[in-house]
Amino acid sequence: MNYFAGIDVGSTAIKVALVDEQGTLAGVHVTASGSLFHKNSTEALNTLLAKLGLQRDDVRYLIATGYGRKLFKEADDSISEITANAAGAFETGKAYGGVRTIINIGGQDSKAIRIDPTGNVENFAMNDKCAAGTGRFLDVAARNLELDLEELGDYHFQGDKAPLNINSTCTVFAESEIIGLLANGHGKSEIIAGIHYSIASRTVRLAKRVGVEDRVYFDGGPALNKGLVAAIQDELGRELLVPEYPQTTTAFGAAILARNDWQEENAG
Repeated sequence: MNYFAGIDVGSTAIKVALVDEQGTLAGVHVTASGSLFHKNSTEALNTLLAKLGLQRDDVRYLIATGYGRKLFKEADDSISEITANAAGAFETGKAYGGVRTIINIGGQDSKAIRIDPTGNVENFAMNDKCAAGTGRFLDVAARNLELDLEELGDYHFQGDKAPLNINSTCTVFAESEIIGLLANGHGKSEIIAGIHYSIASRTVRLAKRVGVEDRVYFDGGPALNKGLVAAIQDELGRELLVPEYPQTTTAFGAAILARNDWQEENAG
């Protein structure tokens, strides 16, 4: 059996996905990026292969994507995360009747992508100037609130007061704003809900720039936060499709494209 790999070398996490000849997902692995992108990417791939009982030679084609894709020089090719994310969401979305609009929130940026009925990118917009709408903002907020990142989603639903307005568009100022709200006696739940709605508002504006069509697919690490999911759904006025492995959609897309490239090269 031949296998095909996608490695998404992100700013905060490295995601690896492996598919077989039919394009079926064989496995995924996620680890922190750290400062040694190449070393950690290699270890992430080897960890996944070991988990599946496979050797490096079983991987016929590998595509790297993401922030640090150029640093993984052993890849057979490298592509933009826009292309890979679109491919992964399109393939995953087939089981749900298809998707046309994708929202991706990563560690350092957020993206909105519109694809055509065949999965090709029609339009996209990216916010990489301000971390206040990204996973990094959630990390900072959790630290200031003395919570684990995973706890933010639960706290969103625990308050009985309206979400507070978080007005700052810069993480540094937003951090000061959060500290000030705590000092003034506001509860963690109303602050967290306010943070989620602040991110949701920015995210929905980004999505509307590219055009919201059909089902909206939401991926990236913050898609694991059910409070943020609820806030975006509320702002958007429609339900989001959140995949089982939201962090690895882009890596999965790269693996699917690796399979397609290999099959085209070896056709006949």
